[in-house]
Amino acid sequence: MTTEATPAKKRAPTLYFIAAIKLVKGISLVLLALGVFTLANKDLSDTFDQFLRWIHLDPERSFFQGIGDWLDTITPANVRAVATGTFLFGLFLFVLGLGLIFRAKWAIWLAIGEGGFFIPVEIFELIRHRNPGTPESPRPELFSHPKIGLLLVLVLNVIIVWYLFQNRERLFRHHH
Repeated sequence: MTTEATPAKKRAPTLYFIAAIKLVKGISLVLLALGVFTLANKDLSDTFDQFLRWIHLDPERSFFQGIGDWLDTITPANVRAVATGTFLFGLFLFVLGLGLIFRAKWAIWLAIGEGGFFIPVEIFELIRHRNPGTPESPRPELFSHPKIGLLLVLVLNVIIVWYLFQNRERLFRHHH
């Protein structure tokens, strides 16, 4: 009687890091969506005004009035649609993260597809020309150049997709 020993899973800290990112993003998006759902039947402009007063900012400034005017154009159906899309994408990322943790074969292909889907979008955003901000509405920037953050996201995304594709057989061998 011969018994085959199942090969032990190889350690994969990078895979678990990627899975953790997917789980955190998924949970965050689901929570954000639930919060947005609560705003669907509220007067968004009035809620924004109350928030500004709560953090001790003057809602009468032209910058904030412009945001308030824009919020008046958003319908409850728009809010529900955005919340639903956010919820579904968050759920997708959460399930994807769990699939990567348990090394499900379908999860690796979903992760590669999900990451690969955004690469052309990120490249498009990098090469797209935008009009500079007007002096009345300055844009807060995290980096000295507005596209450095996007470039970092693109590079990280390419590295993740490349890593998952190159290591798919090694990391998910037990599902053959």
